[in-house]
Amino acid sequence: MAVDYTVIVVYLVGMLAMGWWGMRRARSKSEFLVAGRRLGPAMYSGTMAAIVLGGASTIGGVGLGYQYGLSGAWMVFTIGLGLLALSVFFSARIARLKVYTVSEMLDLRYGGRAGVISGVVMWAYTLMLAVTSTIAYATIFDVLFDMNRTLAIVLGGSIVVAYSTLGGMWSITLTDMVQFVVKTVGVLLLLLPIAVVKAGGFGEMRDSLPTSYFDPLGIGGETIFTYVLIYTFGMLIGQDIWQRVFTARSDRTAKWGGTVAGTYCLAYALAGAVIGTAAKVLFPNLANADDAFATIVKEELPIGVRGLVLAAALAAVMSTSSGALIACATVANNDIWSRLRGALRTSDGQGERDEVKGNRVFILIMGIGVICTAIALNNVVEALTVAYNLLVGGLLVPILGGLLWRRGTVHGALASVVVGGVAVIVLMATYGILANEPVYYGLLTSLAAYLAVSLATPATDAAVLAAWRDRLAGRAPEPASEPAPAPQ
Repeated sequence: MAVDYTVIVVYLVGMLAMGWWGMRRARSKSEFLVAGRRLGPAMYSGTMAAIVLGGASTIGGVGLGYQYGLSGAWMVFTIGLGLLALSVFFSARIARLKVYTVSEMLDLRYGGRAGVISGVVMWAYTLMLAVTSTIAYATIFDVLFDMNRTLAIVLGGSIVVAYSTLGGMWSITLTDMVQFVVKTVGVLLLLLPIAVVKAGGFGEMRDSLPTSYFDPLGIGGETIFTYVLIYTFGMLIGQDIWQRVFTARSDRTAKWGGTVAGTYCLAYALAGAVIGTAAKVLFPNLANADDAFATIVKEELPIGVRGLVLAAALAAVMSTSSGALIACATVANNDIWSRLRGALRTSDGQGERDEVKGNRVFILIMGIGVICTAIALNNVVEALTVAYNLLVGGLLVPILGGLLWRRGTVHGALASVVVGGVAVIVLMATYGILANEPVYYGLLTSLAAYLAVSLATPATDAAVLAAWRDRLAGRAPEPASEPAPAPQ
């Protein structure tokens, strides 16, 4: 195992080095939170793919393949579909807004007063997303070092918090590019073919498993529909995803770079399902389907390759964890704390430096909170379900409504957030957290409240809508807090 340990240690040290290097570039709020809005197509595609394909997509995707066969690809597949939809239909307009958070977009569209409430919902989502990613460190470090769960979470979480706090989005972008390459090599180029060969090839896999394992819809139509509601729509509105869109150099980069990343996700989804199917042939009696990834890596891969593939799993977890962490901190600082204390943003250099320090402090605070919460929680699936139910049930309608329906009003948006969010919470308490009903009915009540209240209240002021259209078209000047790009 010495070779495997060496691979992992070199990888972790490299992540910290990237964080230190990124700190030298993050000298303004724009650079710290959205990488100066300067990412080109290649880097944008890699980092976008890295953040959406986390531990749930890698370890969980293989687990679903182990349990259901090829149809287990649907969870990650719907993530890819959501990213494609976001990139093709919305990303260009989102990039032109030149904002930092989803709540700022809502304020621009509806004329203010939507930010704090929507910010609280988005903060809860990003916090739970960061927590679930952080919990996944325990699985990987247990395979590597037979490490205590709490120690594994603290070790993995501390590394992510360290490089995220140092350089913000620049550090996260640089580490995500490395993580994207490691995931591609480790999962697609190494684990996938080795797993298929070890299982005897596709012919042997077909002979050894029930035909349902090769039915594209074997996981069930209702499950697929729920995945679409939660993950496809979740991709359209999550702060962690939008914050990456804000990093694009241009709206064209956001559109086509995101399309490439979404297509990559579709391939990754199929790869995870195939690996899980192969693991079912090799290890048919695992007590927990989510152990399939760790088991096939530990038992079937040669020394050195095993370390690289485990580094790929670690990369998947770290990319999502760091992206969710900076999103959580950005929302907490910009949408909640700054609004509650009535902070005024300034455009002078000292103000920008103060904002960088403030956001850095919030990443550190949120990071410590995420690690402590991850230690306290045991059920990853329930935490992730709560996060996505709140996100989709509370924020999908006012966000897409603002982008697509001119008649939507701030009162309709607020009613939609509150009614949808409360409905989801009540329904989860009634039907159970893992039930499908909370997101179904929560979304319907949110839509009904948005339509009814918007039509019953005065239309949004024409001046607000005109400013909104100018911003969407890229005709409005950048916000005063947006600094000029630093010299290259």
